[in-house]
Amino acid sequence: MMTDSYILSAKGIHREFQTSTEPLSVLKGVDLELKAGETAAITGASGIGKSTLLHILGGLDKPTKGNVFINNEALVGKSEKDLAQFRNEKVGFVFQFHYLLEDFSALENVMIPMMVAGQNKRDSVSNAEHLLELVGLIDRKDHRPAELSGGEQQRIAVARALANSPELVIADEPSGNLDRATGQKLHELMMALNEEKKISFLIATHNQELSASCKRHFKIVDGVLQEC
Repeated sequence: MMTDSYILSAKGIHREFQTSTEPLSVLKGVDLELKAGETAAITGASGIGKSTLLHILGGLDKPTKGNVFINNEALVGKSEKDLAQFRNEKVGFVFQFHYLLEDFSALENVMIPMMVAGQNKRDSVSNAEHLLELVGLIDRKDHRPAELSGGEQQRIAVARALANSPELVIADEPSGNLDRATGQKLHELMMALNEEKKISFLIATHNQELSASCKRHFKIVDGVLQEC
């Protein structure tokens, strides 16, 4: 039974995709409970369903069957408009590719989720500057993504994920495009944010060091999530 201490709870998650001949079952009854303040890594071979699961858990995709609860609020059944608002305000996302808007500065990229949520510009600027300080890039606030290194871009993406003070951040191969040293710095940043801000992190990764730094470790086997 889910309690208030769980930031995330998934119950009986199935996901099928229709192919030209027959349905392809990727997830076959995934259950997961993540407590507030926990860090968890999900590993598994490429194509096993890690990204599919994270997209469902974060409300970017809908399960064929089952439900997801974030802070006891069910995602299945929400309208697309309500789901988009919920994602923007309650869940932070970091992907393998940063998805920063190329025509906007680092500061503006971090401000965007706050502006979408209805925060006034003055507060959005102040809060975005604070987040850039948090990730060590306040001196790069006026630079556009093309003027930043890959590691800097990902740190900006982390700052953007924290824009609306989510209690949960979902990261899909966040260091997959980074060299080892730069990736390690990103891993340390996420673990420091967990330690200092008590933000929960759910991370899909092939990186063994990142996986080992998380408090819990899961893997997907034959469409089911197993805790190691």
